[in-house]
Amino acid sequence: MRNLFLRTVRKSLPSGFDMRDFTPTYNPWTQRVCAIPDKDLFKAMTSARVSVETGQIETVNEGGILLKSGKQLNADIIITATGLKLQVLGGIALCIDDEPVPISQKLTYKAVLMEGVPNMSWIFGYTNASWTLKADIAARYICRLLNHMTAKGYRVCVAHDKEGCAENSSIMAGLNSGYVKRAEGILPRQGSKPPWRLLNDYEKDSKILLNAAIEDGILTFEAKPISKDAPAHSVIQAIK
Repeated sequence: MRNLFLRTVRKSLPSGFDMRDFTPTYNPWTQRVCAIPDKDLFKAMTSARVSVETGQIETVNEGGILLKSGKQLNADIIITATGLKLQVLGGIALCIDDEPVPISQKLTYKAVLMEGVPNMSWIFGYTNASWTLKADIAARYICRLLNHMTAKGYRVCVAHDKEGCAENSSIMAGLNSGYVKRAEGILPRQGSKPPWRLLNDYEKDSKILLNAAIEDGILTFEAKPISKDAPAHSVIQAIK
């Protein structure tokens, strides 16, 4: 894949541009891939109004940007594209019966359900392919689960890690981008094996989410609300 991307870039670049400025030190999907499907950047570069400089920033000074190589890039305006900060659940605090849930200590079951949290599902796509590939089959699994619970008369579903599968790596550990590393302390953990481990494999995930039995001994079900004082749909509280 790396060679394919670089070959396409090489064909699109105007003559005289250095391929080193378009050759990342990392492989595709270990960090985000920047796609230019309509080649507008390359077209702009042919006008001689655009130049490209790749390097690490030493500091921002009065005149512009000083690179670690010692080269000064003079600038009137600097537009930053760094410092992204991830938020889990949009920054809300998750509680069950007024008790905080430490998300960073939880596993995700099939990357869809949160360990130990009743009736909670979320959509987490692929980081090594189209996000919607996983989002689609995850949503279909949630529908399977809800239909199963309705048919059986269940109102509560909880995933339990009975084997102690937790590892000290997050669900995004496959990426080495700075914003991912900074978020290690707030993201859910990986497990040592499925269904607690993210596979990032559409074929395998399809079988697990769309074909495997719903009741597998890991999920537990109840036919009544988990709290006698609250309906099932309000047991989990998202508090600002």
